[in-house]
Amino acid sequence: MRTASLIHAGLAALVAGGALSSPAAASSVPLADPSSDNVALRAAKILTCAEGDLPAVINDGLVLVENGVIVAIGPADSIEVPEGVELIDVGDHWLMPGMIDLHCHVAGRSLFEINDLNDGVYLTNPGLRASAAVVPLVDTLELGLAGGVTSVLYIPGSATNIGGQGVLLKTGFDTFGEMLIRNPGSMKLAQAGNPERYTWGVGRSFMNWNTRDTIERGMGRARARAAGATVETIEKADPQFEVFDHLLRKEIRVSAHTQVYQVVLMTVTMVQMELGVDVFIDHGTIGAWQVAPIAAAAGVPAIVGPRAIDTPRFQSVLPADAIGIRSVAAGYQALGHPEVGFNTDSPVVPQEELSIQATMGARYGFKDDALQTIRGLTIVPARAARIADRVGSLEVGKDADILVITGHPIDPRTAVDSVWIEGRLVYDAERDGRRW
Repeated sequence: MRTASLIHAGLAALVAGGALSSPAAASSVPLADPSSDNVALRAAKILTCAEGDLPAVINDGLVLVENGVIVAIGPADSIEVPEGVELIDVGDHWLMPGMIDLHCHVAGRSLFEINDLNDGVYLTNPGLRASAAVVPLVDTLELGLAGGVTSVLYIPGSATNIGGQGVLLKTGFDTFGEMLIRNPGSMKLAQAGNPERYTWGVGRSFMNWNTRDTIERGMGRARARAAGATVETIEKADPQFEVFDHLLRKEIRVSAHTQVYQVVLMTVTMVQMELGVDVFIDHGTIGAWQVAPIAAAAGVPAIVGPRAIDTPRFQSVLPADAIGIRSVAAGYQALGHPEVGFNTDSPVVPQEELSIQATMGARYGFKDDALQTIRGLTIVPARAARIADRVGSLEVGKDADILVITGHPIDPRTAVDSVWIEGRLVYDAERDGRRW
């Protein structure tokens, strides 16, 4: 696969001044004190993925971190490093924000052990909490960390329509308290596909009815509590419905396992537009990109994967399905959707291969003239999960979740040299004996 096919002319001009580096030729970054969260990192190039006025790319840049938070970022000659703060010059390497995967099933036990998440009991299980199954530094998360994944949304499966509550985690810490970003991090919804096989088969009509019924009951109770109703005045104090308080306050969204045009259309129109519950598309494949204009207008982000491409399906009634092989992400982008990100559905695609999902998108047509691939790995999922105040970009006031990489992040030759989470060195390729 040629790198030239991955990096378009617009991006090449945007980041002019630093050629792609080959991992084989890269020198290792000096080791830092892993217990310190005060550090200054200097690099040949910084990809900021910024939401504000900060440039998207800073050549010969520096990031200053104090107490795990970014306090300054800009050209190296414009920032004074305070006495006592360790300065690490990573040479020709690049810096970028840590990657975020909003579809992770591997933050619990090892793949060689029994999965502690089983949502296949009732057709809707809004009270089931994935947080109860988290295992810090499980081997699958450590591999993801080596691939540059610093935050994940760990969610129940898709055996039922509402599988339970996801939890947002940092990947590189050894206690649950340090890992935790937000709990709950989402409510998991599965629209069609796996839930159709529940017991004797429920069909889409009943799934839609059951989803609507559960959400209406849950949101009704949440509105009653918000209006001052006590537990005694509500029909029943049921912990199954506590997650809806967070949805009502718009602290989280529904993460929707949804694919195929008709099903994604129902997710957007029923959940977001009719029921008024914020949702993001999780999968959104098999022709579902044709919903892009409606999803964009409704403010529904599209976090696509693990299927990276769509192939012709001549049996479809939708003529656009027969146009040939194309990137799923490119389909949303071509129809004007501004918020397109990537996921792995790990272990379907290994957690450490998140960046390759963006590589595949670019290979099959996803435009990358304004860092869209990198933003789809960072700030877009951060906004979708409503954690962009902390992660997703390198900006003053945000957590110092930083990758040191050897070149453009979606070039498959690029390696992750080290990973910093909240200013702490949590992965070093040379020290930890692996390089992804």
